[in-house]
Amino acid sequence: MSPGSGRFRRALGADDVVLGAGLLLLAAWLAATVLLPLAALLAKAFQSPAGAFVGLDNFRAYFRNPALPRSIGNTLSIGAVSAAICVSLAFTYAYGLTRTCMPGRSVFRVIAQIPLLAPSLLPAISLVYLFGNQGLARGALLGASIYGPVGIVMGEVFWTFPHALIVVTTALALSDARLYEAARSLGASRWRIFWTVTVPGARYGLVSAFVVVFTLVVTDFGVPKVVGGHFNVLATDIYRQVVGQQNFQMGALVGLLLLAPALAAFAVDRVLRRRQSALVSSRTVPYRPAPSRAVDTLFLVACGLVALALLAVVAVSVLAALARRWPYDLTPSLRSFRFGDVDGGGWESFWNSLRMSASAAVAGTAVVFAGAFLVEKGRAFPAARGALQLLALLPLAVPGLVLGLGYVFFFNAPENPLGGIYGTLAILVVSTVAHFYSVAHVTALTALQQLDPELETVSASLRVPLHRTFFRVTVPLCTPAILDIAIYLFVNGMTTVSAVVFLYAPQTTLASVAVLNMDDAGDVAPAAAMALLVFATAALVRVLYALGTRGHLARATRWRA
Repeated sequence: MSPGSGRFRRALGADDVVLGAGLLLLAAWLAATVLLPLAALLAKAFQSPAGAFVGLDNFRAYFRNPALPRSIGNTLSIGAVSAAICVSLAFTYAYGLTRTCMPGRSVFRVIAQIPLLAPSLLPAISLVYLFGNQGLARGALLGASIYGPVGIVMGEVFWTFPHALIVVTTALALSDARLYEAARSLGASRWRIFWTVTVPGARYGLVSAFVVVFTLVVTDFGVPKVVGGHFNVLATDIYRQVVGQQNFQMGALVGLLLLAPALAAFAVDRVLRRRQSALVSSRTVPYRPAPSRAVDTLFLVACGLVALALLAVVAVSVLAALARRWPYDLTPSLRSFRFGDVDGGGWESFWNSLRMSASAAVAGTAVVFAGAFLVEKGRAFPAARGALQLLALLPLAVPGLVLGLGYVFFFNAPENPLGGIYGTLAILVVSTVAHFYSVAHVTALTALQQLDPELETVSASLRVPLHRTFFRVTVPLCTPAILDIAIYLFVNGMTTVSAVVFLYAPQTTLASVAVLNMDDAGDVAPAAAMALLVFATAALVRVLYALGTRGHLARATRWRA
């Protein structure tokens, strides 16, 4: 054997040592930010206030109180109804975008993404201004109160609509045109083709969208907190048990109950996604819609109504935030933006959100992309990489409230050496990155899987260190995905409520939490103003990101051609 081959083996061994060390660091990060906090939450549910093990006593106490178990049924029913309505609207909207030639489709796509830029508290506050006791359309609900299941469903449909639309649009875009040609050649009518070809072809996407929306609704805290009234759900029960009654054991128990449907929905969604991918073959012909004045007009009206409803929710928040005194004096004024005059948080909370979101974007992107590289490109420790892949996807199924409560138990423990970050901005950054880790991780994996695996092999054969290949080849080629991850973490850091509501200190209050506190204090107009400020910031960052990176992304993706 030649001396060159020996040097080649030694180079590979050195790289494997680096990868192994990186995997250990990734495992420590995921354990400290996801696994151990969940374990602490699980342990707390079986303990007394003094910390003694009490077995199932907490569960017996929970189910002996008839008001508490009722929240389970309320949560599941609200989730199912909201998901059914949201997916139906999303299917109609997505059909108009992908299966018709209606004008303005690009504009409709942009409008549909508006809820992604707003905290879930914003639609709830807008609904109060629309249908509350002093709302603009207070009689439009035909006697039903906005404070209860009706208001929760309306707010959740607004907030989850873009999530369902993304899934359903993808499902409809994957249709094979050959099936439609065969159906038309057999004389099938348009209506029959819809029910025998379109709907069956998109069934996995529809069910997957239902699961996604159901999970988001049952784990959301913002909408039911504002318009839930006396209609209790699990998310608000956790908040009341922990913040209102300081009953951490019962809060941990409710957190476990909330985790169960989220985990079940996540498992179903994973199975459906694998089946959906099997529907596409290398011979699939993309479907091209044909112009039809009647169909295009019909869906233009339908999509226009949905888009108008989305814009109306934001417009009401703008009007409420700028009105001098709602609803008696609608003269434009900035008095609602004097946050220092109200309880719940001032301008400092907004600057805290900017600092926290920027830190989460920078640090989180580095951790996520490096972790995805270790999992995807590593050659050694296949079992460990598989386990880390599953652990990286776990936060996708963990509600923010549950993760935040687990952080309280884990990082606040006296024996935890990491407890020094508790009560600081750092723990808000860590919890935000951990909460949104899974989607960012999948984005990074997708980008890395598109690269030729021979890049690392050639680099190793040329005795180029792995870190040099990573920084000079992998990172430049994956720049679009890296920027997408950064902007994703920033926007979600600005809008998140549930993951941080238990973790902030007086000096680290965030803008989204300030909205909640202002609403609790009865300062609804300043709460709407702060929510609008969060929305405007997220939208501005998205626009600046699109404009500032357009040329760079075009150059960075030129290699794909």
